[in-house]
Amino acid sequence: MGYFKQKFRSVKKLPTWLYWLPARLMVLLLHTLYRVRVEDPFDHIGQARGAVSVTWHNRLMFFAAIFPPATRRRTVAVVSASRDGQYVTDFIANLGLRSLRGSSTRGGAKAQLAAVHAIRDGFNVSFTPDGPRGPRYVMKNGPIQLASLTGGGIIPISVNATRCWRVKSWDQFQIPKPFSRLTLVLGERIAIPPELDAEGLEHYRKLVEDALLAITVDPAR
Repeated sequence: MGYFKQKFRSVKKLPTWLYWLPARLMVLLLHTLYRVRVEDPFDHIGQARGAVSVTWHNRLMFFAAIFPPATRRRTVAVVSASRDGQYVTDFIANLGLRSLRGSSTRGGAKAQLAAVHAIRDGFNVSFTPDGPRGPRYVMKNGPIQLASLTGGGIIPISVNATRCWRVKSWDQFQIPKPFSRLTLVLGERIAIPPELDAEGLEHYRKLVEDALLAITVDPAR
């Protein structure tokens, strides 16, 4: 067993076609085993263009699948440049999302440049601002810097489950329990001024962090 595990971990990229069926099954499970509700008072799903969005790392189980296909096609996700990030990139590609590879610890400058071009082309760019390694529910500066450069503003987004299991990981990754309710919540877009200094960057980082926490609900186990 150890040999096969080691062989699998040495594979950096699996064939893309392997993800097609799991992606379809995820969408099917989402709409058959869960009650889905959307709270989008500002119609970001229908109208948002060229914005930055932020979602906590532990809310990603159904994050891509819960959005309509048209929204996925105009969204670009920033994904870690690690091997695990490659798996995520190939999986969400089967749901219609493009990816930019990079994080605060690896390839960040290259990813930010690509994200600037994506926003100027009218795509929304999605971050997990406490990834890839935490601390949980603490935002990093990358989304603030990007929104300041592009003027697109930041939209806080959360997926809240009424009941879930939690993985024993740094983020306590949530797996919603079958037949629980999933609520997709999109908060008000937050404008970020250009040319922020260090003090301004920290001010808006905390402002967006607080806004995202305000729409984040931790369910009972």
